[in-house]
Amino acid sequence: MALSKSQEIILNQLKMRGAQSVKILANRLRITTMGARQHLEDLQENGFVDQAREEKQTRGRPVHLWKLTARGHQQFPDSHKEVSVELIKLVRETMGEETLNQLINSRAETIYMRYYKAMKSSEHDLQSQLEVLLRLRNEDGFMAEIRLLPGDKWLLIENHCPTCAAAESCRQFCRSELEMLQQLLADNATVERVDHLLDGARRCAYRVVQVNGAQD
Repeated sequence: MALSKSQEIILNQLKMRGAQSVKILANRLRITTMGARQHLEDLQENGFVDQAREEKQTRGRPVHLWKLTARGHQQFPDSHKEVSVELIKLVRETMGEETLNQLINSRAETIYMRYYKAMKSSEHDLQSQLEVLLRLRNEDGFMAEIRLLPGDKWLLIENHCPTCAAAESCRQFCRSELEMLQQLLADNATVERVDHLLDGARRCAYRVVQVNGAQD
């Protein structure tokens, strides 16, 4: 099925924001709710979306929400999925788990150095560092965004994981990603993973808390 521009926007909105109502999607597209519903029904017929649940309102009838299906999520690429999983299996069987973890850590170190050089050339305050980190993560396909929270805190959200299949085969990918982010921001902030795709969340998210004495 060839997707229209509006249908691509709907899939992106559901990927970035999770389950949403017809009304919200119609407002995003600047079309009528009838038009948005038609797009959703076409996408549902082709297996890209489905109704998620009803959200209770303080007044009136419950609102029906729409979500991506497995096929809908597949519209967002997982980099070299089959090859990655096959290589992980081969290394694990022939060289052992320790060697596999060493290779993953070496990969993370390469990414760390690329990020470190880019962030070092920017301003050293936390907000500037996060803006550079956001750009780098999006260049790597994570569909990332940053939200400011009360009390010198930020939420780094990654709405897509381009290496999800590999991470499912070996969680060292996830551990090394968290350690890398912690090292990159160590001078200015602590980093804690608060949502994890592999634990059932729809995304990965990290709480970034500015440390005492760090520059604003």
